[in-house]
Amino acid sequence: MKHILIVSATPFEIQPLLDYLEIKNPVLGMNLPLKQPSNKEINVLITGVGMVNTALMVGRYSLTPFDLALNVGVCGSFDKLLELGELVNITNDVLSEMGAEDGEDFITYDKLKLGSTHQFTSNFNSSNTHINSLKKVKGITVNTIHGNELSIQKIKNIYNRDIESMEGAAFFAGCSATKQFLQIRAISNYVEKRDKSKWKMELAINNLNDFLIQFLSENN
Repeated sequence: MKHILIVSATPFEIQPLLDYLEIKNPVLGMNLPLKQPSNKEINVLITGVGMVNTALMVGRYSLTPFDLALNVGVCGSFDKLLELGELVNITNDVLSEMGAEDGEDFITYDKLKLGSTHQFTSNFNSSNTHINSLKKVKGITVNTIHGNELSIQKIKNIYNRDIESMEGAAFFAGCSATKQFLQIRAISNYVEKRDKSKWKMELAINNLNDFLIQFLSENN
């Protein structure tokens, strides 16, 4: 994997990596590092937060022949067995809000029989030991981060997923023409009533960026 695209919603989530790559003033869109580690060619795409921004930006560069596109960032975990700061490999992601309300019930998109899909899967198949050491989980992608006990329980009953983000499934959808693509995130908080005092954002970002720098520095 020589030509790699790193995709992040914000510079904040990958600031240590930006410093390592000597990207001084990251912009919304494509950023080319002054420093290229090992024998790789790295590009960094900052999309902006959310599925629409992600789909737009990734789609814009979808025909560029990257060997690997890697979506990175933080996420919230429904699973309390996953530790705050832990890195996970999201292998399947779903646009959980796509569907229809029917009174108190929610009809998921696949049951509407409208064609296309709301569920997307990573196609990464490398034997890279660092990536394959990460726990594989399933995610949902949302416009509104959950913070209400009733809505949290409802979405858990419908999808029974491990984590949530605001970009993952949109990234997968935009990468259909890319040779390989995957999503790695660090857990910054549990999905519960919003209380940022419990979050471990700094730990999550540090762990994520340490992993990325090590991965990009490998001679493979």
